[in-house]
Amino acid sequence: MKKLFTENLGLKISAVLISLFLWFFVTSRGQSEITIDVPLEFKNIPADIGIVNTSIKTVSVTVRGHERPMKSVKASDLRVYVDLGKAKKGEEVLHISKDDIKLPYALSVINITPSTVKVKLDETASKKVPVRAVLIGEPMDGFFVASLKVEPKRVLVTGLKSDLKKLSFVKTESLDITDSNKPITQELNIDTSGAQITTETSLVTITVKIMEKSK
Repeated sequence: MKKLFTENLGLKISAVLISLFLWFFVTSRGQSEITIDVPLEFKNIPADIGIVNTSIKTVSVTVRGHERPMKSVKASDLRVYVDLGKAKKGEEVLHISKDDIKLPYALSVINITPSTVKVKLDETASKKVPVRAVLIGEPMDGFFVASLKVEPKRVLVTGLKSDLKKLSFVKTESLDITDSNKPITQELNIDTSGAQITTETSLVTITVKIMEKSK
């Protein structure tokens, strides 16, 4: 029996190597690779933690698959998730692995660049701040703004502690009063653009009292 396995051992090893080569050649034919920049997404963010900033916004993912389906692959077909379930306040360096990437069936991940992301995290908090109405333009000649009322006057704002320390009020979107000669009451959105905050209500009611100047 031993002789059966050892006889012509060199030829048998060569045959196995040739078989492996042929298998690899056949299975790799018709396959191609493509590198796509994919936005990072964060999941399982703790309720009392928020993201201040990240070292990268996207990662380059190289995937391999058969040529035909590869021709239609888009960045939106891939998702890269970073799990923040165990994250704490401060800076953390998180690794991005193949398991963090969701991709179409029959494709495989070959490379991820970069493979780490530095995330700065801060605790979240809430506080009430005044609402300031933003008016643009001027009333009709001979008229003026006699009073301006905002309801509610203050709103509860939630955001990163570092951001809330610098926040003393929130503004509404602009209300154009150009050439107005009578009172205006209108619902306006609170403008949170440029800030990582949320408000308990997104709408406030603005009442502008416009009166004629005394002659």
